[in-house]
Amino acid sequence: MAKPHAPACDRNRDPILEVLRTHFADRRKILEIASGTGQHAVHFAAAMPHWSWQTSDCADRLHGIRQWLDEAALPRLPPPLELDVMQAWPAGPYDAVFTANSLHIMGWPAVQRMFRQLESVLAPDAKLAIYGPFNYGGRFTSASNAAFDASLKVQAPERGIRDFEAVTALAAPLGLELVEDRAMPANNRCIVWSRRPPL
Repeated sequence: MAKPHAPACDRNRDPILEVLRTHFADRRKILEIASGTGQHAVHFAAAMPHWSWQTSDCADRLHGIRQWLDEAALPRLPPPLELDVMQAWPAGPYDAVFTANSLHIMGWPAVQRMFRQLESVLAPDAKLAIYGPFNYGGRFTSASNAAFDASLKVQAPERGIRDFEAVTALAAPLGLELVEDRAMPANNRCIVWSRRPPL
């Protein structure tokens, strides 16, 4: 059976990697939430071989991720973990967490749950990077994002582009401070937070 393939991953992988090279350069153990096809994991792990990149997703996605990982045969790409953000989480700690194009697919309660559960897997000085579209001040940043949001809600009413301010408010109780909010192609953003180490 052919591997799953997301054309968007081919288009956005290098701009995302540029951000991760900057902020994850000294990271070693990274958890990717909602790995999708597994394409990002293979590309990033090949580019940065010191990263141990742990993929994860819901059970029905794991076979496709394994196909990409098995073909790549990279030494620091362990088998994917089953992770539904509303269920039990894997053991940490991870010194970085990454997720792409996931927050607008989850319902808002799942986004809230994800941030609460991050507490259990983040190392004291961990970093968090999230890629995808965001609203600012409750407004869409482009007409295409507004149309995309409408299409998401047709698929499932609980879906939708999240407000930057609301997501940042979820990060704050974890000691995560904003370090970069970078504009990306196709009206997306890559937002990075860094956790304050304990005193």
